[in-house]
Amino acid sequence: MLSAYITHSDCARHAMGPDHPECPERLGAINDHLLVKGLLDCMVPVDAPLATEEQLGRAHASLYVRELFAASPTEGLHPVDPDTHMNPHTLQAALRAAGAAVKATDMVVAGEAPTAFCCVRPPGHHAEREAAMGFCFFNNVAVGIRHALDVHGLQRVALIDFDVHHGNGSEDIFRGDERVLMCSIFEKGLYPFNGESATGPNMVNVGLPSRSGSDAFRAAVTEHWIPALDAFAPEMIYISAGFDAHREDDMGNLGLVEADYAWVTRQLMAVAQRHCRGRVISCLEGGYVLSPLARSVAAHVRVLIGAD
Repeated sequence: MLSAYITHSDCARHAMGPDHPECPERLGAINDHLLVKGLLDCMVPVDAPLATEEQLGRAHASLYVRELFAASPTEGLHPVDPDTHMNPHTLQAALRAAGAAVKATDMVVAGEAPTAFCCVRPPGHHAEREAAMGFCFFNNVAVGIRHALDVHGLQRVALIDFDVHHGNGSEDIFRGDERVLMCSIFEKGLYPFNGESATGPNMVNVGLPSRSGSDAFRAAVTEHWIPALDAFAPEMIYISAGFDAHREDDMGNLGLVEADYAWVTRQLMAVAQRHCRGRVISCLEGGYVLSPLARSVAAHVRVLIGAD
């Protein structure tokens, strides 16, 4: 059985202006590199469906969803915060990105795919229950997780976030939800300038200083994430897979390399094998310099699909 590769051409039509780091070319760079490395031959391609308002409403306030629909422009750019803008195609792309997480959930729960990678944009982990921010509109992984919990009846789901920026939106949505364990490692002092003090008992937040490097990152995973995950015993693991902690990405300064993304994925797959029959869904978040982004995604996906 092949892992799922879920994406859609609509996701490349969302653009926030020239020179914006969250650019459509990100998806092309990833797809091309996975193709060259032969990894797409080991996955089944799936078109991301459009998320429904009902699905979005499990993670977001209904009023917020309606307001975002209404804000979609017919031309030009509409700002929702200083660095997050909608063009006429943004809403469709955001619905595909959230829909990808729902489709991945359906496939993995049904046993149609052992794991899934959602190669989508816009990203999602900064989107709060009632607010878009940080390049994010809908919290894709949160929509997928609530679908797993509320529709498929799972009782314990883990969310792992290794983007260089803390997933404040995911924390906002899942704060106090005992069915979800969120584990986040991020660089201190970066946008959104929070996360160092966990806001609930189901949050395992580890802020690392700038230039911490591989050893500190791996120690944080080993000392903080793995014991918490084993104690929680998740029935499914979701990953907010951001790759902007790479040393060649100027959005952060943690100094990670491709081998770190392969290593952390290997640790998470081992947890998944112990507790949830290897069921892992990964959704693309950050990573803005095209070459290290593509190389890091390939290192991650290679382990995710068992091709390492």
